[in-house]
Amino acid sequence: PAARGAATRVELRSPDPSTNPYLALACMLAAGLDGIRRGLVPPAPTERNIFAMSPAERDAAGIGSLPGSLLEAVEAMKGSDLVRKTLGDAMMEKYLSAKTREYMDYTTRVHGWEIDSYLGVY
Repeated sequence: PAARGAATRVELRSPDPSTNPYLALACMLAAGLDGIRRGLVPPAPTERNIFAMSPAERDAAGIGSLPGSLLEAVEAMKGSDLVRKTLGDAMMEKYLSAKTREYMDYTTRVHGWEIDSYLGVY
């Protein structure tokens, strides 16, 4: 791969502040090292507002979407050999179990927004 030169920049979008910083950093470092080992080349940057693009435009530009819910994130994590290798089987299973329980706990509660939005309507 060609060298990028003095103008090389790396962007780290920090995860949600409620995340475990040690697990997140371990996975981010593992992902970066995996990309270096495999010689992956980052995609070209986009200057467009991706939120103003249609799904077809994002697909054409090769821009995917992150999971939209905790459950979708858990499902994506289940399929990640890289995360499993980084965290180990025991930690991976404990984390997935805890996050699945967290999601189920969240979905079985009535939240303030629902009360504010619907209680007076019915």
